[in-house]
Amino acid sequence: MTQKKIRAAIIGGAGYTGGEACRLLCFHPSVELAYVHSNSNAGNLLSDVHTDLLGDTDMRFTDKLSNDVDVMFLCVGHGDARKFLEANKIEPHVKIIDLSQDFRLAATSSIDDRQFVYGLPEMNRDKIKNASNIANPGCFATAIQLAVLPLAAAGLLRDEIHISATTGSTGAGQKPVATTHFSWRHANFSSYKLFTHQHLNEIGESVVSLQPSFDYAINFVPYRGDFARGILATAYTRFNGSLEEGLDIYRKYYADAAFTFVSDKAVNLKQVVNTNKCLISLAKHGDKLIATSVIDNLLKGASGQAVQNMNLMFSLPEREGLNLKPSAF
Repeated sequence: MTQKKIRAAIIGGAGYTGGEACRLLCFHPSVELAYVHSNSNAGNLLSDVHTDLLGDTDMRFTDKLSNDVDVMFLCVGHGDARKFLEANKIEPHVKIIDLSQDFRLAATSSIDDRQFVYGLPEMNRDKIKNASNIANPGCFATAIQLAVLPLAAAGLLRDEIHISATTGSTGAGQKPVATTHFSWRHANFSSYKLFTHQHLNEIGESVVSLQPSFDYAINFVPYRGDFARGILATAYTRFNGSLEEGLDIYRKYYADAAFTFVSDKAVNLKQVVNTNKCLISLAKHGDKLIATSVIDNLLKGASGQAVQNMNLMFSLPEREGLNLKPSAF
């Protein structure tokens, strides 16, 4: 007997994360993409906005909502997901995967009768499997947490954590702003939100959930890179063990991870861009352990991880629909 396909809807389908969700779900073997909602593009072909979908789908955006789906992906702006759920009656049977920051923190993780689970599979896989509502992690938060959580799980974060991470221009969303305009971004490099980036809050909650005794600063300097996709994050902290002991800790933590892998060699963005993978490399310098992680900010950092969470929620193989190939050159 053919298994019934999961009916999925995308809310806010015209942006970068919505576009990535369209691309993934259009080709997911266990999913029927029921509709893609957009107030500004209702009636237009998906391929009018996401031009790479020309020849792949004749679906059009709609401004109508329906509860005749199994799961909704909320690909709307920060603050808008909560407003959407307050303004529209979404039936309890519809599972929600929210890609905004509205429900990621413990203090804001619920609305009405919906309780959201933080959707980092490498930390919360079992909770995700039993959840009806997922708060998808932030892109920087994903890269940084995957670089440090093995130490937290082992109770080995015993000092401040120092992080620098660079993101591509798509991390700022589709709407043009001064710092994403091509003529400004090209051949340029800059820092922003030093020590105050909003993703620090979810990173801190995750670290403390694994190591309740952690009470040190997490120092984060974000950078804007001269490229479109990807995040490279480097985190270091005091570590009394050897590099071999560090590698053993990380490999054991990620032994069952579907998309996170520890490399023996230095990692780079081309290994992960256009994939749902996170690659991690370690180095030891004096009493410091340095962990470098690389992800695609729109896939493992957003829509790919959302589909990974959907797979877990519906008891599908975790990698289904996500076996994507990087552009190696």
